[in-house]
Amino acid sequence: MEDGQMITIGIVEDDPGYQIGLKAIVGTQADFQLVTAARSVEEFTAQRASDLDVVVLDLGLRGGGLEGADAVREVVAARLRVLVVSMVSQEVPVIEAIGAGAHGYLTKESEPDEIVRAVRTVAGGGTHISPTVAGYLLRDRSRLTDREIEVLALLADGERAADIARQLFISESTVNGHLENIRNKSGYRNKADLTRLAFEKGILPRRRRR
Repeated sequence: MEDGQMITIGIVEDDPGYQIGLKAIVGTQADFQLVTAARSVEEFTAQRASDLDVVVLDLGLRGGGLEGADAVREVVAARLRVLVVSMVSQEVPVIEAIGAGAHGYLTKESEPDEIVRAVRTVAGGGTHISPTVAGYLLRDRSRLTDREIEVLALLADGERAADIARQLFISESTVNGHLENIRNKSGYRNKADLTRLAFEKGILPRRRRR
């Protein structure tokens, strides 16, 4: 996205308290614009919201409508980028949501600054997976730090070391250091193998453009 461009946002959340919290977070950012807020995918669809940069979607919607991966799939089918929020951090729901096309996954315990960062990343065409969730998915490689997981995710999403450094506000040499640590810990040396590792562990979906 271009600098200064408004980021348009939709919210699909059936918990009134959490929806209010999300709206408040959106309201703290001058370049965030809340376009629509709904309590179900069906209500969201009826509002015919289009051309949104990101939809923040609760994976645990209740009330008889679409929920879980089906809810994600429905919104993604409208060519919208989806950032999932959920009380759930277990492997199966996370993998299912990512497999359905989610571009990001946060737990509801995520801090406001991480939510803001995730919205910006997803709206800009990238992927954001909460380190808490990513760490769980990588439990058999738990020696990776949160920063190494972030670097691995961006590498697998096609970013170069210089781009990763810019996005994470660190030096390129630091990025290369993290990559070397990842290679040493995982046993994988080339980019193709590291990318496959990320996909196998559900760190991110293949990049999807609107």
